[in-house]
Amino acid sequence: MVRFPAHPAPRTLLFDAAIESGKITAIAGASGSGKSTLLNLIAGFETPDAGRISIFGRPATDVPPALRPVSVIFQEHNLFAHLDIATNVGLGISPSLKLTPDDRARIERALDDVGLAGFERRLPPTLSGGERQRVALARALVRRRPLLLLDEPFAALDPALRHEMGDLLAALQKKEASTILLVTHHADDVRRLADRVLFLDDGKVALDEAAETFLKRTGPEAVVRFLGARSQAS
Repeated sequence: MVRFPAHPAPRTLLFDAAIESGKITAIAGASGSGKSTLLNLIAGFETPDAGRISIFGRPATDVPPALRPVSVIFQEHNLFAHLDIATNVGLGISPSLKLTPDDRARIERALDDVGLAGFERRLPPTLSGGERQRVALARALVRRRPLLLLDEPFAALDPALRHEMGDLLAALQKKEASTILLVTHHADDVRRLADRVLFLDDGKVALDEAAETFLKRTGPEAVVRFLGARSQAS
């Protein structure tokens, strides 16, 4: 449970869910339903006012973000414009950039995995939006954390790049057998990528079910509106 008493409209968010490991779970819902807050709780950027968080069966409520087995990718990429791509990725291994030869090999492998082999010395401003998102994904890969949280990572991309990045994410998840939580406003992301769906409504988990079941729903109205976004986003 998380309270926001200072919010213009005071709110209490209450989440109760268990995420299946080794799968891609989409977190969907209208703006303001609590999607990003849920990710922040799991990552440790928010602290619950009540209740507990467990990650892979271990208590995590009081564990600092840096010590949780979690990597986070945001829409904004969070790349340093003055640092080359290899260095930006290396920050995922060591914020002080004290990198061993093995670390540098990991960076090269991660860039190869995301289709950016040979881009090591490029600077972020010289890359396209999709390429910058690939760099962010490579940085998450080198961290070797089994839980990957993505907060609308494709929102700024055009439909073709969304499709391309979705294919890449699915391929990497299959290769790494990682657990992925993907916040999305797009029903097509659910259809193409998700194994399960957590649908949030008014700060609560309204639905927790297989993606196949979710996509066949004709109610409630909040879900119908979300699924109707599929044709608008295509």
